[in-house]
Amino acid sequence: METATQLAVFLANRPGALARVCDALAKAEININALATSDTVDHTVVRMLVSDPTKALMLLGEAGVLALETEVLMVETANQPGVLAKIAERLAEAGVNIEYVYLAGGRDVENGLIVLRPSDIEKAERALRNL
Repeated sequence: METATQLAVFLANRPGALARVCDALAKAEININALATSDTVDHTVVRMLVSDPTKALMLLGEAGVLALETEVLMVETANQPGVLAKIAERLAEAGVNIEYVYLAGGRDVENGLIVLRPSDIEKAERALRNL
């Protein structure tokens, strides 16, 4: 378990918007390690973990793309049923709210990565220690 800097990238909900961001990151040799989107009628928020968040934030800003940094918690877990339930239960017992969560990994992968934004990262780390 470790903390990470996540980027929240705000894009118009239009064809090609995500492609332009991903292409710019690729050209700068910045890898996208995890990604989740949520949309509304006219915009999309792309949450991503990248190999170099500082460089990515600067690059996106120079391109006129609004992006914000947020600290999140990454929990590497066994890729099996019930793991997220156990994490959610532990955090609830500690009084920690999960503001959002997304997963990274595939179904043929032994371990998965759970990325979450808890209301209190330090309390969440204590609650999830020895999971």
